[in-house]
Amino acid sequence: MSVENAKCLKYTVDGEMYARQGAMVAYRGDLKFERKGQGVGGMLKRAVTGEGLPLMTVSGRGEAWFAHEAQNCFIVDVEPGDQFTVNGRNVLCFDASLAYEIKTVKGSGIAGGGLFNSVFSGQGRLGLVCEGNPLVIPVSAQTPVYVDTDAVVGWTAHLQTSLHRSQSVGSMLRGGSGEAVQLMLQGEGFVVVRPSEVTPQKAQQH
Repeated sequence: MSVENAKCLKYTVDGEMYARQGAMVAYRGDLKFERKGQGVGGMLKRAVTGEGLPLMTVSGRGEAWFAHEAQNCFIVDVEPGDQFTVNGRNVLCFDASLAYEIKTVKGSGIAGGGLFNSVFSGQGRLGLVCEGNPLVIPVSAQTPVYVDTDAVVGWTAHLQTSLHRSQSVGSMLRGGSGEAVQLMLQGEGFVVVRPSEVTPQKAQQH
């Protein structure tokens, strides 16, 4: 997997890999594209969380290019023993050597059922998309990082997460700053943030 340009990833397939359904923009070689079933458990989870990953299996030998809505593409390397948690709407493609499951983000028991993410583990490369150039912010044990829940793309999964209110109730009653709740990340690792927030209309389209 390699970054072809800011808006497109190239994947040299020799065997099998997974990609977001409909993300292939071009290919050459002997490749087959098939919808990947999520199984009964996966479908159930998707119905409950709304965080389904509509995937397709790409198999054979050849090269394929993937993109999504001209969003910026980047790659995260998942090392053995590491886990990376990411919002399903940001996943573009990934190596078949990576396993994923949908989990609740700890400490985010907020109205609307909390936050749900796809957690990737194993060893391999994960191709992601986001609007604009992603910011990668290191997190250390001494200094927690606070991120907007609408702007966060993903983070190293061993970081501790909790919701943080940065506004007083009085300020919220007076109209507020529009920044009422953030996700607080603590520990050693990094977080990826996109420079634009999801608007309600965009959130419904995803």
